[in-house]
Amino acid sequence: MSSDPLQLAKEAGLDVLSEDFASYCDSNDSLSNLRSEFHIPLCKDITAQTPDTPNSECIYFCGNSLGLQPKRTESLLLEELAVWKQRGVQGHFRHPLGREWVAIDETVTKQMAAVVGAVPAEVAVMGSLTANLHLLLASFYTPTKERYKIIMESKAFPSDHYAIESQITWNKLSPASSLVLIEPTPGTHHLTTSQILATIDEHADSTALIMLSGLQFYTGQAFDIPLITQHAHSKGILVGWDLAHAAGNLDLKLHDWDVDFAAWCNYKYINAGPGAIASIFIHERHGQSEIPRPRLSGWWGHDKASRFRMENVFKAIPGAAGYQLSNPSVLDVVALLGSLQIFSQTSMAALRAKSQLMTTYLHHLLLTHFPGPSPPFTIITPTSPSERGAQLSLLFKEGTMQRVFERLERAGCVVDERKPDVIRVAPAPLYNTFREVWRFVGVLKMAVEELEVGR
Repeated sequence: MSSDPLQLAKEAGLDVLSEDFASYCDSNDSLSNLRSEFHIPLCKDITAQTPDTPNSECIYFCGNSLGLQPKRTESLLLEELAVWKQRGVQGHFRHPLGREWVAIDETVTKQMAAVVGAVPAEVAVMGSLTANLHLLLASFYTPTKERYKIIMESKAFPSDHYAIESQITWNKLSPASSLVLIEPTPGTHHLTTSQILATIDEHADSTALIMLSGLQFYTGQAFDIPLITQHAHSKGILVGWDLAHAAGNLDLKLHDWDVDFAAWCNYKYINAGPGAIASIFIHERHGQSEIPRPRLSGWWGHDKASRFRMENVFKAIPGAAGYQLSNPSVLDVVALLGSLQIFSQTSMAALRAKSQLMTTYLHHLLLTHFPGPSPPFTIITPTSPSERGAQLSLLFKEGTMQRVFERLERAGCVVDERKPDVIRVAPAPLYNTFREVWRFVGVLKMAVEELEVGR
């Protein structure tokens, strides 16, 4: 299908604002069968029940915060609990389903690499996002007298900011002189690519590392990863990416883009469950140097063939797996496996194409049903589909967001809020439908109208 809903509606002879057009998109969606792979929460379970509460599936546009549960996750978890119950420690080496716990991470590495455009050896499933960032920064941020600065966005997710600042102070430097924060131009919400490149140029001789989000958590802006990475490398600067909101959302090509390192969580668009095990990427060229990068090591990153000899002479597994510290939680890994099996039924290119059409459709409906000159909210996510992912961030007029949010929830719409004034709306291509987008805008319109009448 076309990525332009207006063109698609014209070709179909339908009004783009009609429910018939939404149904037409769903009937022509080659990925629509994947919705049946997920548990969709019911309205009665996600909001306080009233006589008007519908006994139907809710509209869940919150995959940017926590993805829905794949139906196969429960059985995978129960299988591992049964092996533990019946075989105890033997599950590490003799597993009736071939998922020996001693190599449990290997059951997901190849599929995880496909999601982010990596060679399998460049990916490790391990730890949690901020802990992994610290491990990567300990390896890639090695300040010298000449190059000691880190460049990052001023509005990065707080945990990233805390990690960067603490790494700087850990190296006995001052954030005041060693941390360069890129601020949006006054009156805007985004960082332009030219602004980022200009900041790199300005601080090139004194910068050791650049750390950015692949997709900005608050505004939903997607950064130009390949161009920024290439430009930084031309200045001799390493680049790391927090892909929490990009993995499973954008069609990433980390290997081809020559990204140095990246980290992401797996509980958002990758649907591995609350607090799920995270992942890292390290480009294979960093393992080809005669002098290995410094790292904080643990036994699970040691050569598998000799790991249990307990010889206390560390020999790293080649690639990202050499950065593992401890054996991963089996239950966490199989929860991730359940979702990755669904990803394996399609491709990130196909998911991204549906997502761009779906979010562009949402964007068009919002602009049409809430026209100027004084709409109740401003969409602060970039207009261009190439500069955003699934998420649109709606900045409401002061003092109104919470009441709109509560009305949406009562009507069975799950979105999330970022105080004081933003609601983030993120239809996910794996399980959301175009008709849900159409219905959501109708519910939002009623919520805003109720608010205005209530005044």
